[in-house]
Amino acid sequence: MILVAGGTGRLGKVLVPVLRASGSEVRVLTRDRERARGIDGVEVVVGDVRDPVTLDAAVDGAEVVVSAVHGFAGPGRVTPATVDRAGNAHLVDAARRAGADVVLLSVVGASPDSPMELFRAKYDAEQHLRRSGAAWTIVRSTAFVELWAEIMAKPVVLGRGENPINFVAVADVAAVVADAVGDRTRRGQVLEVGGPDDLTFDQFAALLLECEVATGKVRHVPRGVLQAMAVVSRRARAAVAMDTDDMTFDSESRGARPAGRAPTPARLALDQLQVA
Repeated sequence: MILVAGGTGRLGKVLVPVLRASGSEVRVLTRDRERARGIDGVEVVVGDVRDPVTLDAAVDGAEVVVSAVHGFAGPGRVTPATVDRAGNAHLVDAARRAGADVVLLSVVGASPDSPMELFRAKYDAEQHLRRSGAAWTIVRSTAFVELWAEIMAKPVVLGRGENPINFVAVADVAAVVADAVGDRTRRGQVLEVGGPDDLTFDQFAALLLECEVATGKVRHVPRGVLQAMAVVSRRARAAVAMDTDDMTFDSESRGARPAGRAPTPARLALDQLQVA
């Protein structure tokens, strides 16, 4: 049985049907049972990675635990610190006690000195997993096409919009995660997955308009405004970093993907988003 923590999220909703199609029994861990409505053929358990008391029952009987949780945005205590760092540590510890393997979703560029809190928290989660004693695979991805299509639906560009960023389709990440779940020769490996496109936010905004995913006129939040907001806002700090740091990715030389699957171009991912 495969437990997917974050199974009702953006990645989880794509991953769960892939796992089920492979013949796997799937259990979904969610904070809110209502969010799992419409996910067919799975067992749903209510729990919260921030509360370790809720996790032992959730992982009981699991052969593999997939962590697809994230705390980049959310109300209350949903933060990278509480979810990506502490929450993942709680989940990893519960998986180890249950004797389950762990497949952890992280980010390309995770490091202890990243200017982005999410990247630092993901790095800490990776290190905790490596030290835990559980059999592990880490899957690092670049920025999700679909997430940024939602964020930029107005479309608003944060900063100058001139820094190239790699965008990956969620389905490509789900395919790599599913492959890692089923292939135990992947244990002890860090797999990185990205898309074929390095696009600036200006280019991405133009593509959103062309694909009719966004409407209206492109507007920019000036970099100076972001820098001022960064004093109190982690989203603004992340925006400044994405407007500055190297966020490119060579999917041909570095990217992991199941045999026979080519990286999905951002335009195709957006077209598929429209059909869905």
